[in-house]
Amino acid sequence: MNTAQAAALMSGAVLEIVTLAAPVLLTALVVGLIVSILQATTSIQEQTLTFVPKIASIMLVLALLGGWMFTHLAEYTKRLFDLIPTLAG
Repeated sequence: MNTAQAAALMSGAVLEIVTLAAPVLLTALVVGLIVSILQATTSIQEQTLTFVPKIASIMLVLALLGGWMFTHLAEYTKRLFDLIPTLAG
């Protein structure tokens, strides 16, 4: 394995991580922003009010996109295993 192949594998891994984590992180970001705006306008500073909607929305996104995420990760893993013979040479 040369440096270019190692760099390609690492950049592919980073792209996979970003692709799989983005829906969950963006959901948490949007829900957190909406809740913080709601808290600022109503002056309600309850700590659990920030966590419960975030957790519920993240669980919903994982339930909806979990199959796609697993399939995407399984395909990436298969591609990596298919590359093993070419990297040994």
